[in-house]
Amino acid sequence: MPDLPDLPAPRGDGYRIELVCLGNICRSPMADVVLSAAVGAAGLDDRVAVRSSGTAGWHVGKAMDPRSAATLTAAGYDAEQHRARQFDPADLAHLDLVLVMDASNLADVVSTTRARAGGDPGADGRVRLFRDFDPVEPGGEVPDPYYGGDAGFEEVLAMVDRTVHQLVLRLTDLLTRGTSAP
Repeated sequence: MPDLPDLPAPRGDGYRIELVCLGNICRSPMADVVLSAAVGAAGLDDRVAVRSSGTAGWHVGKAMDPRSAATLTAAGYDAEQHRARQFDPADLAHLDLVLVMDASNLADVVSTTRARAGGDPGADGRVRLFRDFDPVEPGGEVPDPYYGGDAGFEEVLAMVDRTVHQLVLRLTDLLTRGTSAP
């Protein structure tokens, strides 16, 4: 298995994670639902808060893409509660980890938070690619399935599942043993 990065230390009580894509209706809500379920199954839901957002505001307040919801539902997840929101650069001060789905999302988050707060918001490792924790292809991007068919959503869910597994292992170690690598 490749050497995956450590998680940044918590900035306060609990651990806050934000998952970010472009519109917050496909990739990041899928990751949010899967990570939230895995955090709950690991008994960490009282210590880890997970939410998602998009760098663009086109879909604010809307449910996730029906194909994302159908893919999650077919896999046994509850996709009904999600409502799209836009990433707020001011939130970085309260987040322990921001995981973005692709390089464009990374550039958007870094530039908007840098413009608002100054400095390099990625320097302390809190802003990273989601797939930096993927055991199959660390550092890869999560492709946007929006303009494709159902197979693209299934591919995203497979990436999310295996990456979330690694994240939860690291969260468990960090929050129970004080280390962030299994």
